[in-house]
Amino acid sequence: MGIEGWYYLHTNGSLIYKRDLDGTVADIRESDFAVALWPVDPSDRECAWTLLIEAWAANAEKNKVVELAEKWGCDDADAPMLAKRLNLRLYRDGSAWCATRFDFVDLQASPAGFGDTCLEAMANLCRELGYRPSKMWGSSFRKLVS
Repeated sequence: MGIEGWYYLHTNGSLIYKRDLDGTVADIRESDFAVALWPVDPSDRECAWTLLIEAWAANAEKNKVVELAEKWGCDDADAPMLAKRLNLRLYRDGSAWCATRFDFVDLQASPAGFGDTCLEAMANLCRELGYRPSKMWGSSFRKLVS
């Protein structure tokens, strides 16, 4: 299917969608109001999850992230697909979800993310791994967990 549009994180925390037209991505990259940028490819589940995880980790409006997760079916039942693809460990720890890299040793030696949902746990792991939002060629959740 391919890229249909772009979501970007505005400096005010809003996630804003723009259709992919000639020059859209360049306009977003050059904008002083855009903090981060993600492609939208409806046929790519990892693309959807990456946008949600990184946007949450970058402090985007949580309501919008949750709304998109529901719209795209990125829920706790779907999360193991991404975890397997990225070689993550995703499991319940008491009443919370926990996300770790596969080389996890313990909480003193290894980063971990916790949350009420798998999305929140992975976003917190992303933040723990040092994710910094960028418009292009920055760190990504995939790179940070590998």
